[in-house]
Amino acid sequence: MTTQSSTTDVVIVGAGPSGTALAIDLTRRGVAVRLIDKGTHAFDGSRAKGVQPRTLEVLADLGAIDDILNQGSHYPKMGIHLGPVTIPWRMMATGQPGPDVPFPDTWLIPQNSTVRALHDRLAALGGRVELGTELIDFATDVTGVTAQVTTSDGDEELVARYLVGADGGRSRVRKQAGIEFGGSTDEADRMLIVDAAVDGGLSRKYWHVWPGPGGRFAGACPLPHSELFQWMIKLAPDEEPPTTAAEITEKIRTITRDKRITLRNIAWQTVFRPNIRLAEHYRRGPIFLAGDAAHVHTPAGAQGLNTGIGDAYNLGWKLAQVLAGADDSLLDTYQSERQPIAAGVLGLSTQKYEGLGKLDPSSLRRGQDEKQLTLTYHGGPLATATDRTATLQVGDRAPGADLVTADGVRLRLFDAYRGPHFTAIAYGDYAADELAKLNWPAEGAQLKRLHVEVAAAHTQDADHVLSDPTGDFARIYGLSRSAVLLIRPDGYVGHIATHHIAETIGRTVRAVAPRTHP
Repeated sequence: MTTQSSTTDVVIVGAGPSGTALAIDLTRRGVAVRLIDKGTHAFDGSRAKGVQPRTLEVLADLGAIDDILNQGSHYPKMGIHLGPVTIPWRMMATGQPGPDVPFPDTWLIPQNSTVRALHDRLAALGGRVELGTELIDFATDVTGVTAQVTTSDGDEELVARYLVGADGGRSRVRKQAGIEFGGSTDEADRMLIVDAAVDGGLSRKYWHVWPGPGGRFAGACPLPHSELFQWMIKLAPDEEPPTTAAEITEKIRTITRDKRITLRNIAWQTVFRPNIRLAEHYRRGPIFLAGDAAHVHTPAGAQGLNTGIGDAYNLGWKLAQVLAGADDSLLDTYQSERQPIAAGVLGLSTQKYEGLGKLDPSSLRRGQDEKQLTLTYHGGPLATATDRTATLQVGDRAPGADLVTADGVRLRLFDAYRGPHFTAIAYGDYAADELAKLNWPAEGAQLKRLHVEVAAAHTQDADHVLSDPTGDFARIYGLSRSAVLLIRPDGYVGHIATHHIAETIGRTVRAVAPRTHP
């Protein structure tokens, strides 16, 4: 059989949430991508079902938010069953959308719906998922990577600058790159997860939980816009998992003591073992890891999928910038920024999981930590600038705010940030004068310049001249004096300059922009 050969910029292995989010981000930047997955069809189970507010912001930027919102819902209250009594319990307070946080609540949507929305968005951009395409081997050299893949049509050789393993906890990319995956797996700690319809009058207004002795429990979460529940059943260490609808029904009836419950139409099932692992390296030459290939978590707190999409969002603009001519050292910042995030999330989700069997209220409750809005890159290699505002420092998530155009039209900052560009905000006339001096390279991600006037009108070379009539922008961004803020394409503050603006911001630009910049 003849082996075909083709060339691309980036090969992504694994078309789950992380891999597809990365493919979307690269495709919209004009990067040539091959997204391959050995599965013959898209993932069809609920598995990770909580999408956090920060991830919703990312999905809005990537253009997938409408499908995500339409196919999901808010989380229902928990209904904790203690004998004949059902105790309502709200895991998380419901927030109000605002200009600084447009999506305040964790969104309930099964993983297969999230994946479908991402696949559809990639297709709308002209990309595609190559299902039934399996990575067999790869080799690296100074020019990049050569990957051997096989499909139903034969073998193919893919030559690329970079290869990203987003192929899950058992990642072939990670294993063949020889990257250590440190941590633990408790083989005795297993959970049966089943997506199925239920007869017997089980209310869909609750996420049901039936605690049992010895940390055993069963839970049933109604999946939105369907008749399905996601069942989670903690198994005994030596227990043989039930497999048929009748066997699973009997198991559920034993735990719940409710003989009316009958499962039917099982759509997906698996036995889950909570791994707690973190890759030693996120990069080895032209090879990168993202998502579960780099870190695996317990299911508590809905962190794994969200952290993986965060990986993709961090890596995408950096790959595109280096492909456009930025220094290769920019890619080293991917691990420096994302690995500490994953380590912290591993600790959070592990702590929550350990308390679930005890029904510890702190383990059931969800707060700001899980929402990922406060995650920062403080102290990282791209956050060395010392200037800060009263509320922000370099490495923080850039919050939203409402401004007003010269025509009196409201402009949401998140709308201005949306897209593959950097954004520079000049607050005050002096800052606008200094920002106008900044030369930005024609290659790679472009720069959108915003001038927020403090007082009288002042014409400047900016994409938008804006006003802050309510003072909310100055309050949210902690500004009381002239300043320039550079917002990265992934929505984090890349630089704050309150003095020597042109000089200091120029140094930051040289670290993230193509080297053609003077």
